Amino acid sequence: MPKPPRKLDRIDLKILATMQTQGRITNLKLAEAVGLSPSPCLERVKRLEAAGYIKRYIADLDLDLLARNVMVFAEVTLNNHTGEDYDRFERSIADLPEVVEAWSVGGGYDYLLKFVCSDIKDYQALSESLLNASIGIDKFFSYVVIKPAKPFGGFPLTHLAEQDDTVD
Repeated sequence: MPKPPRKLDRIDLKILATMQTQGRITNLKLAEAVGLSPSPCLERVKRLEAAGYIKRYIADLDLDLLARNVMVFAEVTLNNHTGEDYDRFERSIADLPEVVEAWSVGGGYDYLLKFVCSDIKDYQALSESLLNASIGIDKFFSYVVIKPAKPFGGFPLTHLAEQDDTVD
C-alpha cells in the first residue's frame, strides 16, 4: 500500500465513515454530509483512493434472497508451524470459492475460516476433503451460524481515531 501523503483530518474521517456505510452516495450528498463544497470533497475522495484508504467499492448482497446457503466458521490448527506449513495451507484455501474469508490468528488455533456453502452436506464434503488433502491440518472445529447477531456495519473510525495520534 502506498504511504499516505499526509495525516487524516476529521473531514477525511467523516468522508470515510460516510462512504463505508453509503457506498453509492453522490458526491453532492457526501459534500453536504461532511460540510464541504462538492469540488474539494471529490478531491479528497480521489486522494483517499490514491493513498489506499479506500480499497474497493462493493455491493452488500442479501445472500438469503439469492440462494440457499449455510455459513460456517472453522478454527484450524496446523500440525507444524513453519513458514512452509503456513504457505502450503494458505495456497490450498486460496482457490476455494466457499472460503469467503480467512484470517491467520494468534492464540489457541492458527486460522479462522469463514465458509459459505449451499448446505451442510456440501460443507461436510468440503471440510472432509480439506482434512484428507495432506495440507497439514491437525485440528478442525466447525461452528454453524444460526443467524447474524451483529452484521459488519463498518469500522468504528471515530473511536479509533480518538485513540490514534496519527490523525490531526
